[in-house]
Amino acid sequence: MPSLRSLATLAALALCGLTLASLTGCSTPVDSRPTIVVSTNILGDVVEELIGDQAQVVTLMKPNADPHSFEISAQEAATLRNADLLVSNGLGLEEGLQQHLDAAAADDVPMFVAGDAIDVLDYSEGDAAGMPDSHFWTDPARMLDVVDAVEPVLADVDGIDRDSLATTVQAYRAQLQALDAEMSEAFASLPVAHRALVTNHHVFGYLADRFDFDVVGTVIPGGTTLAAPSASDLADLVDAIEETGVRAIFAESSSPDRLAQALASEANVQVEVIELFTESLTGPDEAAPDYLTMMRVNTERITTGLTP
Repeated sequence: MPSLRSLATLAALALCGLTLASLTGCSTPVDSRPTIVVSTNILGDVVEELIGDQAQVVTLMKPNADPHSFEISAQEAATLRNADLLVSNGLGLEEGLQQHLDAAAADDVPMFVAGDAIDVLDYSEGDAAGMPDSHFWTDPARMLDVVDAVEPVLADVDGIDRDSLATTVQAYRAQLQALDAEMSEAFASLPVAHRALVTNHHVFGYLADRFDFDVVGTVIPGGTTLAAPSASDLADLVDAIEETGVRAIFAESSSPDRLAQALASEANVQVEVIELFTESLTGPDEAAPDYLTMMRVNTERITTGLTP
C-alpha cells in the first residue's frame, strides 16, 4: 500500500498537471488575421461592417471623444505603425493624431484617406474659409463614395477573401442607400424657410449641401472645436438668429454646450438647444452606437427641432 507521503506526492503532481493544463488552455491564441487601424470611430464602425471578422479592426478614437483633439497611447502608436492598413479621415480632422499619421506614412504603412475619395467642400466663412471641410459623413451619399473607394483597398490586404468582402460591401451599400432615402423624405417635410441650422461649430456643410439647408452660423467659427468665438462672432450670430427666427441650436455631443446655452439666452427669440451626435459615436448602450443609428437619430432631432 502506498505511504501517506507517496499519496501526497502523487496528489501534488496531479494538481500541478491540472494547473499547467489550465494555464495552457487559458492562454490567448495568436490572432493571425490582418490588422486594420482606423483613426475615428465613425470610420471604424463602417470598416467593421465592411470587413466583418476577416480582420482585426483597431479603432483609435474612443466613444464620445473629439476627433480634433483625442490622443493615443504609445502602444496604440506602435500598433498604428505596424498595421496592414491604416484608414483615416483626412482633410485636417485628426489634429491631435497627425504626427502619428505622418510617421506611419514615412514608414510606408499602407494607407487609405477617406477625404481623398469624395467631392470636397470648402468652409465658406470664419478663419477656415477656403480650407477643406472634413465632416463629409453628414452626407450619406459621400459615405457611399468612401465605401466604393475603400473596397478595392481592403481587397488588396493579404488574407482578405474578395468574394466575402464583396457580399458585405453590397449589403452595407444597400443600408446607406436606405438611410439616404429616409433622410431625404424626413427633411422634405420641412418648409424651406425652416431649414436653418445653428451649431457649436461648422459641421453640417455637407448635410446642408445635400439636403438644401442653410447654415445660419456657428457658435465656434470655422471647422475645429479647438477654436474660440470672439464677442463680435457671438454678436453677429445673435443678429442672424433674430433675423431668421431659427427655432433651435444644435449642440454636438462631443463638445460642451455652454456656449450654445449662453447664446440661446442672449437671443431675443425662443430657441431650444438640442444635442446631436455629429463627430463621434457613443458607447454601445447609448443613443448613437453606430453610424447608421447616429444619422437616423440626428435626422429625427433636426426634423423635430425645426418643424413649425
